[in-house]
Amino acid sequence: MTMDVHARDLRYFVAVAEELHFTRAAERLYVSQPALSKQIRALERQLGTELFRRDQHGVALTAAGEALLPHARAVLSAWEAGAAAVEAAKAAQRSTLVVGMSTSPGRGGLLPAIRSRFTAAHPRVTVRLRQMSWDDATAGLADGSTDVAFVWLPLPDEERYAWTVVAEEPRLLALPETHPLAARTELDFTDVLDEPFLALPESAGRLRDHWLALDARTGRPPRIGAEISGAEETYEALVAGLGLCLVAEGNAPLITRGGVVTRRVRGIGPSRYALAWRREDRGRPLVRAYAEACRATTQPRPQPQDDTSRHPPGVQHPAAEERRGPV
Repeated sequence: MTMDVHARDLRYFVAVAEELHFTRAAERLYVSQPALSKQIRALERQLGTELFRRDQHGVALTAAGEALLPHARAVLSAWEAGAAAVEAAKAAQRSTLVVGMSTSPGRGGLLPAIRSRFTAAHPRVTVRLRQMSWDDATAGLADGSTDVAFVWLPLPDEERYAWTVVAEEPRLLALPETHPLAARTELDFTDVLDEPFLALPESAGRLRDHWLALDARTGRPPRIGAEISGAEETYEALVAGLGLCLVAEGNAPLITRGGVVTRRVRGIGPSRYALAWRREDRGRPLVRAYAEACRATTQPRPQPQDDTSRHPPGVQHPAAEERRGPV
C-alpha cells in the first residue's frame, strides 16, 4: 500500500498517542482541538483503520495505532535529522549567523558589545539581525528562520531550547498619564486586577501569560482590552486607553513617549531576557561562539578589587544562569 502522508499528520498522531487526550495534545501543538480531531480522522480514513478508540472513558490506541506509533516516531526523528543536516549545510555555505529579536536588546550597548566580541574572533562571518513580530515568542527559532535569538522567558515548547539569561529586570506597569493610578509612584498589582490589559497574541503561549502576570491573579482571569504585536501598537493602544500593560524596565523607553508613563508594581516577579538557541544546534560552531560571546559580555569573570571596570550601564546581570541541552 503506497500513500502520501505529511509529517504534520504523523506529528499530530504522535502527540495524541503520547497524551491520550485531544485537548492536551492540541495545546502542546498550538492548534485548536477541532482542527486536530479533523486531521486525525483524515489520517484514519487514509489508512483505512481507526488509530484511537474514543469513548466516555477517554482515548486509547487501537492495535493499529500501537503498530504505527514506533514507525511514526522514527520517521519524524529521521526527518528532523535530515532538516538539521540541510540547515547545517546551508549555514556552512553562507557563513552567516542570523540573530532574531522581537525587541532590540538596547540595555547599555549590549548588542554592539556582543557583536564586537564575536566578530573579533570570527571576522569572516556575517551577522544578520532579523526583527520578528511578537506573534512568535521564539523570534524565529521555532521555524528555523533564525540561528540564535534574544527572547523573553518563558519560551513555548521550552524543552526544544537552551539559553543564557542576559538581563533580569522588574516588570513595570505602563498606563496613560491621564489614568487615575498614574498619580501614584508605586502600585500593588491587586490595584489593577480589574483593569483591562493589553495582551500578546495567543500564539505567544506562556509568554502571553507572563506579561499578563497570570501567576499573581489568584485565579482571576484578566480582562483583555486589545492584543498587541509590536512596540508601536502597544504605544497607540495605551494612548487610546484600551488597557494597561506590563513592560520590562529596559523596554520602557520604547513606549514612554508623550501620554504614557510607567510605575513600579509590588506583588509580581521580574522579567528575564535571554539569548536562546535550539538544543539540536548546540554543536554548531557559530551558535556556540555567539553564545560564548554573549556570556563573556554579560557575565564577565570577577576582576581584582581595585579594578574600576563596570558592566554596561542599564544591564542588571544575574548570577550566571543558563539552560543547556543534554551533553
